[in-house]
Amino acid sequence: MKVFVTGVNGQLGHDVMNELAARGHEAIGSDLSEAYSGIQDGSAVCSAPYCQLNILDRTGVREAIFDLQPDAVIHCAAWTNVDAAEEPENKEKVLDVNGNGTSNIVDACNYIHCKMMYISTDYVFAGQGTEPWDADCHEYDPLNVYGFGKLMGELVVKECLEKFFVVRISWVFGRNGNNFIKTMLNVGKKYPELRVVNDQIGRPTYTLDLARLLTDMIETEKYGFYNATNEGDYISWYDFACEIFRQAGYDTKVIPVTTEEYGVSKAARPFNSRLATGKLTANGFQPLPEWQDALKRYLKDLES
Repeated sequence: MKVFVTGVNGQLGHDVMNELAARGHEAIGSDLSEAYSGIQDGSAVCSAPYCQLNILDRTGVREAIFDLQPDAVIHCAAWTNVDAAEEPENKEKVLDVNGNGTSNIVDACNYIHCKMMYISTDYVFAGQGTEPWDADCHEYDPLNVYGFGKLMGELVVKECLEKFFVVRISWVFGRNGNNFIKTMLNVGKKYPELRVVNDQIGRPTYTLDLARLLTDMIETEKYGFYNATNEGDYISWYDFACEIFRQAGYDTKVIPVTTEEYGVSKAARPFNSRLATGKLTANGFQPLPEWQDALKRYLKDLES
């Protein structure tokens, strides 16, 4: 199968390319940058088909996908800096990239009648209550610009395509980029204690595990909306930080605080980021491993 992947220089896109190649699929990557680090083959980094692409260029997107004629497109490219999205000079760009950029990908997929996978987020919901959000829930009410932009993408995929997957994820971490774990490890080396919020609840998602699932899904025609996070208990960021330091062997003291007490984020965050993942099993997909196991493997990978 030939698969076109956007955003391959990000955490998820990088791992998706590796997984596709490992299974013998023809993976073609794209991103804004002229450079691409390639896919991992054992201990060596190998080149892979790649094209520089601005997803805001509607004609360029259509021409690229028409020329390649992929069987599927996995759309990982997005504006993901949640706080920077709130800056007045960035708001329009965020909506343009996450909304209109996705619309351009949808247009091209419609043009050649190929399947499409869109990576979304728990931020499309308001994040109230304590019940996990169901995969087929459409009670949208994003709290910030980033969430609204990702919702624009969800809606255009839903309204304009028949062969689509929308996969919502949360609390993402991977080797190829910045994330909460790397931040905690860096801060934990410098300070004996730190404050972490304990009233935002969800589950982490390891891109290496997620890439395996996304490849499983794209090989099928089991279309629709899904949630995907690592399994295990729902936790707070405080709980996650404590486990990071425990597994890493740090003595850093973590002080739990409320979001209001923490008070430095420009973007409002959902308190309830719980995503129900049962639809994966119901449709024959293997759920992701528990998040503690994912963290253990990730920390080991960072040491290599």
